[in-house]
Amino acid sequence: MTTVDAERLRTALAGPEAAARVADRAAQGGRPAAVLIALAEHAEGTRIVLVEKDARLRTHAGQVAFPGGSIEASDASAVAGALREADEEVGLAPGEVEVLGVLPPAYVRASDFAVTAVVGRWPTPRPLVPVDVTEIAAVHSVAVDVLVDPANRLTWTHPAGFSGPGFVVGELFIWGFTAYLLDGLFDLAGWTVPWDVERVSDIPERFRIGRRR
Repeated sequence: MTTVDAERLRTALAGPEAAARVADRAAQGGRPAAVLIALAEHAEGTRIVLVEKDARLRTHAGQVAFPGGSIEASDASAVAGALREADEEVGLAPGEVEVLGVLPPAYVRASDFAVTAVVGRWPTPRPLVPVDVTEIAAVHSVAVDVLVDPANRLTWTHPAGFSGPGFVVGELFIWGFTAYLLDGLFDLAGWTVPWDVERVSDIPERFRIGRRR
């Protein structure tokens, strides 16, 4: 059963290992944005809050992601922006989250965002539903034990020639920037289990960027 070692994560997120995890995508511009990686502490182990984007969005349509979005002028910091977005999108209030640290901003080419990933403990989780129903189609709570299971890991490939680490959980296909962050977080937290990087899959149409109804 996977549990959160808060001190280990705080130390890792504040040290050079965190910067190294995103060095290949270090932001050199782009619009500032932030996402919240909420680690929900259930009796049966840690779960992660993920959202499924509405299929009608102009970018990232249908994709599985973390709650988050653009940092606004009224946000005091990237942390404040991530917490505000999580509240607006799924009703997870800032006061419910203990922030453990952040990953340095990483660039997302598809949306031209420089995204800061904020990692936090959620010690008293409860069911969440979409609040911003124009953007969020569903909220998922996925066990870390399921995500790190080698049977649920693979390398995705995109028709444009890109590839990266991915996860398959039931009907969900997690790829792109979200999977990239999960992969890095699991390494930092010491949760990674060796998996077969040679297991390759195309991205199902439902979860591929740019899908329209």
